Amino acid sequence: MGGLLVTEGVSKRFGPLLAVNNVSITIEKGKVSGIIGPNGSGKTTLFNLLSGFFPPTEGKIFFEGQDITQLKPQERVNLGIGRSFQLVSIFPRLKVYENLVLAVLRFRESLKKGVPFYLARVTDKTEILDDCQRYLEMVGLDKKRNMYAGEMSYGDQRLLEIILSISLKPKILLLDEPFSGLGDVEIAFILELLHKVKDDFTIVIIEHKISKIENFVEHLVVLSQGVAICQGKPSEVFCDAEVRRCYWGEVV
Repeated sequence: MGGLLVTEGVSKRFGPLLAVNNVSITIEKGKVSGIIGPNGSGKTTLFNLLSGFFPPTEGKIFFEGQDITQLKPQERVNLGIGRSFQLVSIFPRLKVYENLVLAVLRFRESLKKGVPFYLARVTDKTEILDDCQRYLEMVGLDKKRNMYAGEMSYGDQRLLEIILSISLKPKILLLDEPFSGLGDVEIAFILELLHKVKDDFTIVIIEHKISKIENFVEHLVVLSQGVAICQGKPSEVFCDAEVRRCYWGEVV
C-alpha cells in the first residue's frame, strides 16, 4: 500500500449528520499536504479520525501500511502521528518550559521505567532542559520560559503548541488551522518556521487562509459537505470547476 497515511472509504456519522462521507485520501511521505473547504465541510472531523479522537463509522485508516483504525490517540502518537488543534491546546497552569519538558520526555526510555513522573525529577537534568531551551529559541519564547503558559498572548500560546508538536519529533504532523486568530506578522513567522522544519517530517495542514499556504503545500484535498471533491496539485485544484463553485461560489 502506497502512502504514509491512507484512508479507505472513511465516514463519520453523528446521529443523522454525515460529517465525513466515504473519504479516501493518500498522504505521501515527505510532502506538505493541505486540506481546505468551506466551514462545516468536515476538515477537523477528518483530523479527529486520523488522530484517533473519533472512531470512524465506516472505512479504515492505515499508517505506514499498518491498520490503525482502532488505535487510541496515544497509541498513534507512539507510532509518530502528532497534531495541533483548532483551539490552542497547552497546559496553561504550567510554566512555558514545563510544557516543553512534558513533550521532550515523551520518548525518553531512561524515564519510562515505571517510576511515577514528577516535573521535579527532571529540573536538574541539563540535557533535557537544553533541548527545551533549543525548541523555545526556535519560536522566540526562550525569554518567556518561566511564565505560566496561560498568561501569554494568544499568538505566543499558538507558537508554544506548534513547537510542542514539533518537539515530539513526529513522522507526520497534522496542523489544524495554525494561523487562526493570528496577525500577518505572526502568520509569516509560523510559515517561516514550517519551511525550516518541513524536511524533517510530513505535514498536513488545514487552513482557511488559502493564499497563505498555496506556495507551501504540494498536494491539496478539497472537502465539501464531508466529501473529498478534488485532490491534486494546488494549480490543478484551484482551476477545478467544482472546487470554484463549491468553495468560492463561482458559476463556471
